[in-house]
Amino acid sequence: MHIGWSTNLLFFLSLFFSQVLATSERFDEELTLRPLRDGKLAARFSFTTLLKGATPRNPESLASDDESQHYTLFPLALGQILREYAVTELHLSLNAGNWNYDTWGYPDKPGVGTGAELWVWMGDGAPISVDDRWQGLRNALAGLFCASLGSLDEQRTTSPTLSFQPEGSLPDWKAPHQLRHATLPSEHVCTENLTPFLKLLPCKSLSGIARLLNPHRLFDADWHGLGVNVRYHQNAGVEVRLTFQAVFDPVRLSPNKRRDWSLDSIFDRTIDRACPVAHSSEVRVELPGEKLYTLSPDPSVIIEDLAIFVVKDTQDALDIAMEWPGEATFSYPLFAAAEPLTHMSVQRTLKGSSQSDARLSLVITNNLPVQVQTGYLETMPWLAQFYLHTLRVRSDGVSRDDLVTIISYAAPVPHARPTLFQAALTLPPKSTLEVTMDVLKPFLRYTEHPPDALRGWDLPPAVLGPFSFGNLSDADLNISAAALTTLRRQPRRIYTSTLLVDLATPDFSMPYNVIIISCTLIALIFGSVFNLLTRKFVVVSVENESGAGKSDLS
Repeated sequence: MHIGWSTNLLFFLSLFFSQVLATSERFDEELTLRPLRDGKLAARFSFTTLLKGATPRNPESLASDDESQHYTLFPLALGQILREYAVTELHLSLNAGNWNYDTWGYPDKPGVGTGAELWVWMGDGAPISVDDRWQGLRNALAGLFCASLGSLDEQRTTSPTLSFQPEGSLPDWKAPHQLRHATLPSEHVCTENLTPFLKLLPCKSLSGIARLLNPHRLFDADWHGLGVNVRYHQNAGVEVRLTFQAVFDPVRLSPNKRRDWSLDSIFDRTIDRACPVAHSSEVRVELPGEKLYTLSPDPSVIIEDLAIFVVKDTQDALDIAMEWPGEATFSYPLFAAAEPLTHMSVQRTLKGSSQSDARLSLVITNNLPVQVQTGYLETMPWLAQFYLHTLRVRSDGVSRDDLVTIISYAAPVPHARPTLFQAALTLPPKSTLEVTMDVLKPFLRYTEHPPDALRGWDLPPAVLGPFSFGNLSDADLNISAAALTTLRRQPRRIYTSTLLVDLATPDFSMPYNVIIISCTLIALIFGSVFNLLTRKFVVVSVENESGAGKSDLS
């Protein structure tokens, strides 16, 4: 009996440890610093947690209780939400400001649209519909990140499968997967969003690279945004990547107007110690093309134009600094003569002074000597309705109807469904393509206007991508082989700036004026009647000055 009990105990222990090893976790953190040609500094924090051997929850199992989740490094609060609504892939971004593609180049993470953006892939076939799970997911994320994601209702939800393909693997289930996408351009990013973001990290902001996430400096940047990306990789597991991107201006912070920077001058902090549970912790600095700079301390390794600092190898506090000793002050380049850093320049405007209609204009300049094909996506709230028959395409001023194909248009339903327009664009080499459409601006109910109605409505950015390039070569692009490989293999999206539309707005001051006049009249009438009813009138006779004063009442 004793031998049998020991055998069973060993069996259960081996089974337990095999399950632990099968679902082991790994945490990696990384900071990439990239000096820009306009004197600014782009920083990207990346915190990746991999739950090895894990798979997303099958939506068909939502009818029964889920298995217990035991995480050590994986964020429990986010993991419970993913399991509760059977989410296969999730991408959330909260950004403030406009990313300048021509001057700053491509961002490290493509989701840089202004405001809030959320898109997910979820499997169908569950007892709870995808739309109901999408609603619950929005509300759960809104509570987790203290954001207004609950406003991403059915009036802002679309399924643009052309531009938002899965970035990970989709499990081979019986029912297909569906996409849900929504944007909220008026959402702002503040400390209320950063605090729960830091709580998802195993070391919080107490150690490691996350120590540099100082809210006083992050929200002083020219552009900043945070992102949450959940992907499933077959034969690897479920990956959660938390990112924070920002563009700082060392020239503005410097008393001498120099572009020199250091971790202490940018973040007002240094990396005191590495995160003890991090498998890898690195700071990567992209070395500029010019040679007149100094970098201290010495990096752990230099690979091509990338200096890598391993945080665990440093004994003292790590404070990386880059200086340009030959510069007295930084001279801003002339951007009119500078070549764009991206291979495509985009400008999107809404023209027209009328409060009932306008014209949407999208101007795309192909900077490559080869033909480029890209997807074009517009997701507008129902208050901006397209006239599809007014679609016009011109290439260098010449009308070209053959450059737009695969048009998909879902007309809006007032108070119920937004506008969805998708198309495939072909951009000739070294040319400028202009796409125009007439837009109808309907009248709204007076209860549908925001509190700042006269400011206007924010319209979400348009999205270009993915891209398909012609026969490229290093000489055509004038870039390195590594950058060429990245451009070919990594799908990119370009977000345009948001738009502000002016709708017909009633004069909300009239009710205020009527109330004031009515109250004034009521006060005058009521005061006069009240005086007549309550005041007692008397006659006072006054004697001559020589006599004593005396009053007779009548």
